[in-house]
Amino acid sequence: MVMNFLRNHKVAAGILTFLRVYLGWKWLTGGWGKITGEPFSAAGYLNNAVANPVVSHGEVVYPNYVSFLEKFAIPSADIFSFMVAWGEFLVGLGLILGVLTTYAAFFGVVMNFSFMFAGTISTNPWMILIAFFILAAGYNAGRFGGDRWVMPYLKGLIFKNKVEATNNKKFAA
Repeated sequence: MVMNFLRNHKVAAGILTFLRVYLGWKWLTGGWGKITGEPFSAAGYLNNAVANPVVSHGEVVYPNYVSFLEKFAIPSADIFSFMVAWGEFLVGLGLILGVLTTYAAFFGVVMNFSFMFAGTISTNPWMILIAFFILAAGYNAGRFGGDRWVMPYLKGLIFKNKVEATNNKKFAA
């Protein structure tokens, strides 16, 4: 019943539009500040996450994540800095415009969980909760946005080749 409401009703689409624009603004402004402000480097954050991992009962809670940060993220801090700044900005832009909405929400959740694995709580749980409603709603979350035109166009491109291949098999037989 709740899923039907989220996925099909215009009232839900209106509520979701408000939520996705709010969430998008949070992402967009965070990314824009990193892109246009002082040169952004994630190196300090990454090093701090390794030096002060999330610990429970004396044990590191996410040892695989800490190892990933040590062996991959820190040596590639410049790439990660670029990806975080532009990722935040593009997630925000996608949510505000309602274009590729579920993809934007998904990648926002991935970033939120990455921040939480590193020990940063902040607004991340709140942002994940809102994003889950957007993800559950699917296409309806972008109904009052660019997805209204973009998604049918993309489906036409993707499934056009499948329809043509099926028709060619029928005529070849």
